[in-house]
Amino acid sequence: MLKILLLFIILIIGIVLGPLLSGHQGYVLIQTDNYDITTSVTGLVIMFLLLQFLLIFIGWCYRRLKRTGTFTHSWIFGGYKRNRARLQTKQALLKLAEGDFKQVEHLMTRNVDHAENPVVNYLLAAEAAQQRGDYFRTNQYIERAAEVADKDQLPVDITRVRIQLAQGEVHAARNGVDKLLNQAPRHPEVLRLAEQAYTRSGAYQYLIDILPSITKIGLHDEEHVAQLHQQAYIGLMNQSMAEKGSAGLKAWWKDQSRKVRNDTALQVAMAEHLIECNDHETAQQIILNGLKQQYDERLLLLLPHLKADNAEAVQKSLSHLLKQHGATPLLNSTLGQVALRHGEWSKAETAFKAALAQRPDAHDYAWLADALDRLHKREEAAQIRTKGFMLTLKRESDTEA
Repeated sequence: MLKILLLFIILIIGIVLGPLLSGHQGYVLIQTDNYDITTSVTGLVIMFLLLQFLLIFIGWCYRRLKRTGTFTHSWIFGGYKRNRARLQTKQALLKLAEGDFKQVEHLMTRNVDHAENPVVNYLLAAEAAQQRGDYFRTNQYIERAAEVADKDQLPVDITRVRIQLAQGEVHAARNGVDKLLNQAPRHPEVLRLAEQAYTRSGAYQYLIDILPSITKIGLHDEEHVAQLHQQAYIGLMNQSMAEKGSAGLKAWWKDQSRKVRNDTALQVAMAEHLIECNDHETAQQIILNGLKQQYDERLLLLLPHLKADNAEAVQKSLSHLLKQHGATPLLNSTLGQVALRHGEWSKAETAFKAALAQRPDAHDYAWLADALDRLHKREEAAQIRTKGFMLTLKRESDTEA
């Protein structure tokens, strides 16, 4: 349209100023066999400009008609396919809720090129194929999604790792997770997949490293994070014990921070590992240090399993705990078990009777009977065993009822 405007301006200037500048309009003769056409120069210029305008107008009309035809074709056929793809995607989502993965895959990949977001269709088709166990098609859809996604590869990489974990390809998933954490270190799904990959591959130090990020974004509650923390450190204990035995375990424990070494749950786990390694002295030291910091029944329950020679330290610690927390049934029972292990029958008798006076317990009855046998109190030992046996029968009948 700008060209037409310019032509009209030139036309007006030519009509008004032409004759004035030239002094006369001139004369033009066009002669044919049958006709003689005469006109002025100004008239010829005007006709030429009108012809140009007519040609431009015809060209504009042609382009307009062509564009309208293309749009109509696209609207009729392309619009139909887009609507069809949209409907099939909705149907696929319903089938996904039903668990019909074969139909999900079929519907998601039909007219996928006309879908609103082909990447989503390919990824859901990959998930559906994986659920059916068709790993070839799964990889095919993942690769196609990667091609369509162009620069936005994060959803594709996340889906790939999720499928690798589902297929048991733990080490491949671990490699994928490492890359994802570089791209999106606080993405919830990335952290969730990293947690699974590191746990299943035994990469416990890496799991510990991502726990602050998991806590910060609120991926799990505090209790679950604490369980992961404990699981990771116990995993590291197992690795140290498997590689270097008791010596490696002690060296690893020594290298940990004070916060870790003061964690009661980890103290319990460490003591159990050392007892398993037959290193009762170090286990006893950890248990007694833990009980000095905080009274915890989990540590107390480990004391009877110790075979350390220094029984005095254990008994001294138990006596101190009795003064601090009172004569609880567990403390009395533990004191009795320690005394029984070291052949102090009278102390064991006193402790077990004190524990049983507070609450009946079949194990304490059995241990008390053993102590009485050692003290040659046969009749009393028989009576105690009978009480323990009757208590066991009563509890079994209550359980069955």
